Amino acid sequence: MDLAAIDIGGTTIKIATWKDGKLQDKHAVNTPKDLNIFYDILTAEVNKIKQNTKIKGVAISSPGAVDPKNGIIGGSSALPYIHNFKIVDELKKRFELPVSIENDANSAALGELAEGAGKGSDSMAFFVIGTGIGGAIIINQKVWHGAHLFGGEFGYMSIGTKSVSDLASPVAMANRYNERTGKKLDGKTVFALADEDDPVASDERQTLIHSLALAIYNVQQSFDPDKIVIGGGISNNPELIPLLNREIDYIRKQVNPASIKPEIVLCSLKSNANLRGAVADFEQAH
Repeated sequence: MDLAAIDIGGTTIKIATWKDGKLQDKHAVNTPKDLNIFYDILTAEVNKIKQNTKIKGVAISSPGAVDPKNGIIGGSSALPYIHNFKIVDELKKRFELPVSIENDANSAALGELAEGAGKGSDSMAFFVIGTGIGGAIIINQKVWHGAHLFGGEFGYMSIGTKSVSDLASPVAMANRYNERTGKKLDGKTVFALADEDDPVASDERQTLIHSLALAIYNVQQSFDPDKIVIGGGISNNPELIPLLNREIDYIRKQVNPASIKPEIVLCSLKSNANLRGAVADFEQAH
């Protein structure tokens, strides 16, 4: 089925046409600051697609705690005007088409499941590693939202007195390093310095790796997914998977050598994951 696909971001909104089993005519527009302009832009984009393709609906990936059943985006994001009202009903009126909406991390997970690193899996955990740690849980090829729409919020898990986001995000790692050294380096640089005999960088990178490995290990033992997929900018680092596997081997030896070893893979769809996942979500919903 042909669709319009939309990925709402804090800076840009990506739009594509899903036709003949692939994303086509991908482009982006700047995200507006006002709800009425937001409606006008999306309606104009969908109408353009309608002129060339007989689409059956509009598939949307969005930030926030998306409640697909009620068509409401809860929580908070960089776009306060999209939250806490029945936005799907409003969009249906403007588009005159069925509309599906799903959280961006959940959409990315569905995209990887449909056509990326998770293809062929019945279950998977998807870790999105950025400023914090987010993610998604897939069970029986569907998103597990949880009772409070918090399924996959791995960053809130606790290690000691701190959260996984506090310990395992590259931004947090860089902040710790900079506090200890007085420098102003980013996470990518600190990660690389750990291989250059910088003891503080090595120490802080180990904190990141151990914390992330422990979170992955616990998720694997909790619901035993087929795969653990890693997304976010850090997924571009070729050292990440070997370091995580080595640390998980260490954890297993300490805790239970007979425990299940997670199969950790890197995401493959990159910037197309949310759009592809929004399509997959629409296809499941309709």
